[in-house]
Parts: sequence; structure tokens; C-alpha cells
Amino acid sequence: SHAPAGMSQPFLLAPIAECPPGPPGAQLRLAVLGARGVGKSAMIVRFLTKRFIGDYEPNTGEAGGARRPGGGAPRPPALTALCSTGSLYSRLVHLDGDHVAVQIQDTPGCIQVQEDCVQVLDSLSRCVKWAEGFLLVYSITDYSSYQSIQPLYQHIRKVHPDARTPIIIVGNKADLLHARQVQAKEGLQLADELGSLFLEISTSEDSQGVCDVFQYLCKEVSKLQHAGSTDRRRSSIIPRPKSPNMQDLKRRFKQALSSKVK
Repeated sequence: SHAPAGMSQPFLLAPIAECPPGPPGAQLRLAVLGARGVGKSAMIVRFLTKRFIGDYEPNTGEAGGARRPGGGAPRPPALTALCSTGSLYSRLVHLDGDHVAVQIQDTPGCIQVQEDCVQVLDSLSRCVKWAEGFLLVYSITDYSSYQSIQPLYQHIRKVHPDARTPIIIVGNKADLLHARQVQAKEGLQLADELGSLFLEISTSEDSQGVCDVFQYLCKEVSKLQHAGSTDRRRSSIIPRPKSPNMQDLKRRFKQALSSKVK
């Protein structure tokens, strides 16, 4: 007895158009940002399919494609068009006993950081406006990718001034210790300064670690969505404070982090 073809569709790595339609807010919208080559696409594919893709075209229009046999001009890379848009993945994810529709925007690494000023593509800015939760990824083997995290974080905060918007900093490629350029304490220090969560993971070796990060982000976004609808109901009665209490925020991040470590 075969299920109708449509039934299995949301469980596949599918284009966003095939995501089951739902009321606005029914989807959790996540974005994965970071410099080129840090493993953003590999992380997303690892989470959605449990497979590790180690060798694939970078998500950028600038890289040369595979050379034709016998030399000649390189073929244009298959992902050229994605420099402006990135890939949007859609999946039903198991979250606290429910199936939740999750949309994950992969972004190209076409980010230039100069003098602490991040030049963000328009498409990236649109993506930041669209998303409700963020993974900022760097590679522990590439110091410059670590340096792009702070300006990216600041860009997100300009667009989402609400300090509850969840942002997790991820040091990827944690298995490549021999090539480490960024110490774990540097990642932790940056996350502390920014009031964010921090984890080091190895996408190639630790499927569970990758899943934990995405699951945690999904839960935080889901909480925020529910809080948002409660706030809207309450706003007629109780005026909301202008800015969140930083001490309370730090305490909550510490609690969240310590519960992750246990």
C-alpha cells in the first residue's frame, strides 16, 4: 500500500514551493549566515537528511566551474544563480511531539567585511528581514570567517532590535583540530559580548550536534511566535517595556547554555 505521492513530499529536501501551505506564522523561518566555505549548506543538509555532503559547489556565483576535459573555459557553476538568492529548504520537523513546518534559508558567502563594516548584499538584507531565527557560522580553521560574525550580528540586530530574536553562533569543522585558527574561548568570549549562545560542532562527524543546534533554534523561534501573539493580546492592557532587561537576558542565555552542556 503506497501512500499518495503528495504525502511524502514535505519530508523530502524540497523546493519551498512544495511546502504545505499554512496560515502565516505556521512556518518557522530560519537563516544560516556566514563567510564562504564555512559549511553552511553542509550543516543544513546534515540536519534535513542526516547525510554529510563534503564535496559540492560552493554556494556562490564567483567560483569557477569544473574544467572541461582537455582544458578550455570552465563550465559555469551549477549554483551561479544562487549568489543572489541562496537556497531555500522546506521540511516538516519533529518538535516536542509536533510536526512543524520549517523553512531554512541558506545564504551565499558573498559578504565583504572591511574595517568592521559589513557590506551585505541586498538579497542578504532581504533574507535577514524575512527570518525569525539565525545561525551565524564560522569555521574554526578560518580566522577571517570568525571576524565576519560580529558585523553580521550587528546587521541582524539593526533589522531585529528585539533582543529576544534568537541568534546562535556556531564554530563549525571542530574535528579539524590540527588546522584550528580560532580557539573555543574566542568563540565563547564573542558570544558573551554579543549576548548570544555559542557551540562548536563538527558537521562531518557529529550529526546529533547539528540537529541539536537546529532543534534548539526552532524551539526558540516557536517560543517567540507564541510570546508575540500573547503580547499582541496583552498590549491593550499592559504597556510593554521599551527595552528588555539585559541582566535577565544574560541569565536566561547562561541557563540555556548550561542545560545544553549537561
